[in-house]
Amino acid sequence: MSNPYKQIFAAPGAKGFSAAGFFARLPIAMAPIGIVAMLSQAHGEYWLAGAVSATYALTNAVISPQISRAVDRLGQTAVVVPTTIVSVLAFIALIAATNQNWPVWTLFASAFLAAAMPSIPALMRARWTELFRNRPELNTAFAFESAADELVYIAGASLSVGLAVALFPEAGMMVSTAFLALGTAAFIVQRGTEPKVRHVAGAAAVGSAIRQRPVQIITLALIFVGAIFATAEVSVVAITKELGQPNAASLVIGVYALGSFLVGLTLGALNLRIPLHRQLLIAVAILALTSLPLLVAGSSVTLLAVAVFVSGIAISPTFITAFGLIERRVPESVLTEGVTWVMTGIGIGMALGAFVTGWVVDSYGPQSGFWVSAAAGAATVLIIALGQRTLSGECTGGEDCAMLEPAQ
Repeated sequence: MSNPYKQIFAAPGAKGFSAAGFFARLPIAMAPIGIVAMLSQAHGEYWLAGAVSATYALTNAVISPQISRAVDRLGQTAVVVPTTIVSVLAFIALIAATNQNWPVWTLFASAFLAAAMPSIPALMRARWTELFRNRPELNTAFAFESAADELVYIAGASLSVGLAVALFPEAGMMVSTAFLALGTAAFIVQRGTEPKVRHVAGAAAVGSAIRQRPVQIITLALIFVGAIFATAEVSVVAITKELGQPNAASLVIGVYALGSFLVGLTLGALNLRIPLHRQLLIAVAILALTSLPLLVAGSSVTLLAVAVFVSGIAISPTFITAFGLIERRVPESVLTEGVTWVMTGIGIGMALGAFVTGWVVDSYGPQSGFWVSAAAGAATVLIIALGQRTLSGECTGGEDCAMLEPAQ
């Protein structure tokens, strides 16, 4: 049996833009936690560190889809170059403001401007789509991207905090900014794989990708998936602390991502015949079911690690099928924006999930945090189940198919 991953990387330019893109997207994980590590050490105030990091993350969640919309209209190079320059300069200003004790408002202003960072994962998926549109290799490529995203979150956050603690407060952010500048430059100079700008007839009527029902359904569902992801992290930290083994938290969280990573790679090597909308429903159903053992897994670190590993197996399959559906159900003229909206949903879910879980843990105890995962899992299944007709693409017109029409 041939290796499907070897096949996708045999495409001209695939290895180059994939390698560059991996480093370019490390700041997605490094920057938010890096800001917290840098400011908490330099200023000793966690509220300030959290507020500046939240300013960056929430602003990026709002502006990133707009940047991707511009990419769909003007091309990757035309948009990514200026936005990356703005983001890099803003990160440099944030580092300088921290080191030189500039006024607090400069921290927030720098974080706000740094949010102009483009969505590299969306740009990557757009390039894979350009190479393998309507071919089975695209599923393998999306599987690889989901696995790479997992590695980014595992390695990026650990690297950012580790550098800040081991060297000096600004070290993590300096490396993150260097990855953004050099990685994006290496990515964007590879013009051979850059998607063509498609001025499709009637594209103006399509409007923003978020007006497409499939994008709305998947983005809403992945808000809850992001909440599940964040809930696991917050609850694991709280439970391991209660068990007197706080250092075990990073290991357990790593196991969570490992389960998703391994299953994602395996899924990418298969050529499943099940329709994607059914695959997504199955994936989120497994995600919801495997979150239930977490409710009774807080008695030991070992039991917690096993339950967390099992609960992570459906994360990558959910992402892979979700992005696959976006590629099939969204007009080519707004594909990058559509992918970015889904990723924005994940980010919003992680932020909200962390907040709600933190409140639940403070109010009802560490083990109670996993009830948020259970509730979010049930909501995800309900959303995807109700959206099956739209996601199937079977509707072609008429009142019964209104859900496929752009929202007015």
